[in-house]
Amino acid sequence: MLYWANALLIIEKKGAIGRGFRNAATKVTVFLSTLTPKFYVALTGTSSLISGLIFIFEWWYFQKYGTSFIEQVSVSHLRPLIGGVENSPPVQGFSASNGENETNRQSLSECKVWRNPLNLFRGAEYSRYMWVTGKEPLTYYDMNLSAQDHQTFFTCDTDSFRPSDTVMQKAWRERNPQARIKAAYQALELNNDCATAYVLLAEEEATTIIDAEKYFKQALKAGEVVYRKSQHCHPQNSQHEAQIRRDTNVLVYVKRRLAMCARKLGRIKEAVKMMRDLMKEFPLLSMLNIHENLLEALLELQAYADVQAVLAKYDDISLPKSAAICYTAALLKARAVSDRFSPETASRRGLSTAEINAVEAIHRAVEFNPHVPKYLLEMKSLILPPEHILKRGDSEAVAYAFFHLQHWKRIEGALNLLHCTWEGTFRMIPYPLEKGHLFYPYPSCTETADRELLPTFHDVSVYPQKELPFFIHFTAGLCSFSAMLAVLTHQFPELMVIFAKAFFGMLLSPFSFIMEKIKRFMPSSLWHQLTQI
Repeated sequence: MLYWANALLIIEKKGAIGRGFRNAATKVTVFLSTLTPKFYVALTGTSSLISGLIFIFEWWYFQKYGTSFIEQVSVSHLRPLIGGVENSPPVQGFSASNGENETNRQSLSECKVWRNPLNLFRGAEYSRYMWVTGKEPLTYYDMNLSAQDHQTFFTCDTDSFRPSDTVMQKAWRERNPQARIKAAYQALELNNDCATAYVLLAEEEATTIIDAEKYFKQALKAGEVVYRKSQHCHPQNSQHEAQIRRDTNVLVYVKRRLAMCARKLGRIKEAVKMMRDLMKEFPLLSMLNIHENLLEALLELQAYADVQAVLAKYDDISLPKSAAICYTAALLKARAVSDRFSPETASRRGLSTAEINAVEAIHRAVEFNPHVPKYLLEMKSLILPPEHILKRGDSEAVAYAFFHLQHWKRIEGALNLLHCTWEGTFRMIPYPLEKGHLFYPYPSCTETADRELLPTFHDVSVYPQKELPFFIHFTAGLCSFSAMLAVLTHQFPELMVIFAKAFFGMLLSPFSFIMEKIKRFMPSSLWHQLTQI
C-alpha cells in the first residue's frame, strides 16, 4: 500500500503533465477525424516530390564526388556534435599522423602525371579528328600541361639575348593556336634557323605527317647547328648550363618526333634505328621513356627477340613500371602458349609451366593497370590518347590499347588467353586500395586525375567500382514508397483515409495499453483519484 501511496504522490505532482498529454491526444484525435482525402493526397504528393529531389541530388553528388552528401555531412558536422570523435593519446596521434603523411606522399607519387611517350601530333592528328567529329579530343588541363612542358623543354634564361627565342618564349605561353603559329613565323623572320619555331609549326600547323616531317627536318638541321655551338662554348656558369640543357632537349625532342614520323609513314626499320641511336647518344634521358616507342616499333616488325632484350633492360624493380612494359611482357609469355591454349583442356589436365608463367604475367599486368583488358577485348570503345597519362589509370590504358591492340590481335589466341584469365587477378587482391599483391595498393586518386585528362564524352573507367551508398538506396526507397502512396491516395481516397486513421490510431494505442495495465494492478480507489487529476 505504501508503494501505491508514493506512486499517487508522484502522479499528483505530475498532474499538469498528465492533463496536457490527454488534452493533446484528444486534439490529435479530433484533428485527424476532420482531415479530408484531399489533404492526404497533397501530403503524399509533396513528400514524394521532396524525397525525389533529395534522391536526384544524392545521385548527382555521388556521380560527381564519389560519396554521399548526407553521409559526408553526418560524419563531418553531426558526428562531432554528438561526441563521435574520441581523443587519442598524444603518442598514438603522432605516429598516426606520420603514417598518414607517408601514405599521402606515396599517393602523390602514384598520381604523378607523365608525358605520353606516344602522343599524337596536334595539327596532323588531333585537329583532323576534331574537324571530322566536331569533338575536342584534348582537355584544357591536358593542353595546359603540354604548354608547361614546352616552356620547360624549349626555353631558358638566355632567351632574352636572342630576339627569335624571346618571341618563341611568348609563343609557348599563348593559348590561341593561331597566335602561336603567327609568333613562330615572326621568330623565323628574325632568325631563319630558329629550331623551336619549326617544332611549333610541325606540331600545330602541319595537317599531315609528311608536312610535319618536313618541318622537323628543318628543325633538326637548325638544332644541330645550335647544339654544336653551345657544346664548343667554354664559359661554365649556370646560364651556360641551362642553354646546353635547352639545346639538348630541343635536339632529343626533334629526333624522337622524326622517328615517330618514320614509324607512322611505314619506315619502321628506319624508325627503330633512329630510336636506338638516340638512346645510345643520350643514355641519361631514360625518363623520356623512348624505350616505349622502341618497343611498339619492334612489335610492329614482329622482332620478339629484340623486344625481350629491351624488356630485360627496362623491366627492372628500380624503374617506374608502365602498362607498356607489363603488358608487353605478358604478351610475349602468352605468345608461347596462346595458339594451343584451351580452357576446357586446361581445366581437365591442369596448366603447364609455360601456361602458368603466361597467366602470372597477365595477372601482374592487370594488377598494375586493371583498365587495359576491357580496351584490348573491345568491351569499351577507344578514343584518341591524351598528351599526358596517369600511370595505372584509365588514361594510360587508353594510350596503351590505342597503339598495341593490333599487336595483340596479330598473335593467335593471345586475346582469348587474356579473356579467360584476366579477371582472376581480382581474387588475389580483394581489397586493392588497402593491399596489393605484386605492386603497391592501387591509388585512389586515379579517377579524379583521369577525368581531368580525358574528354567529357569518354566514359572514364573506375577501379574498383564504388558501391552505391546507403542513403541513395534509402532515398530511392522513400521516393518510391511515397509516390506509391500518392497514387493510391489519389485513386482510392476514402479507403486510404481509413488506413491513415487506423495507422495513427496504432501509434496512440501503446499509451492506452499502458494505462490498462496500470488500471489492472492499481487499487480502484487510487485509480479513481488518478482519473480525477
